[in-house]
Amino acid sequence: MEEIKTYTQSERDWAMFCHLSAFAGYFFPFGGIIGPIICWISRKDGSAWVDANGKASLNFQISMLLYTVLVIPLCIIIVGIPILVGLMVLEAVCIIVASIRAARGEVFKYPISIPFIQ
Repeated sequence: MEEIKTYTQSERDWAMFCHLSAFAGYFFPFGGIIGPIICWISRKDGSAWVDANGKASLNFQISMLLYTVLVIPLCIIIVGIPILVGLMVLEAVCIIVASIRAARGEVFKYPISIPFIQ
């Protein structure tokens, strides 16, 4: 069992914002990547907790963008449509769970996330 470390309220809030900012992708093109980048870059030097959560959120969003780009051609033969819907649901659920865990000071590991940023 992992030890839960104590983080300040500000650290937990910014870690949560790193995850929640990915919802900007539903309103702006590439907002799902730009939002986490802005949150991460603005606070990464002040806290290792925010840095780790920002990287996790950004890696997941880049992975989801890659998967979406790879699945879109499959929509022509209809098999890609349910996969695309599944990816959208997975993304929304993971963002919410990661945000809640970050606000509590708990670690969340995104599924199917490729570690582009170490």
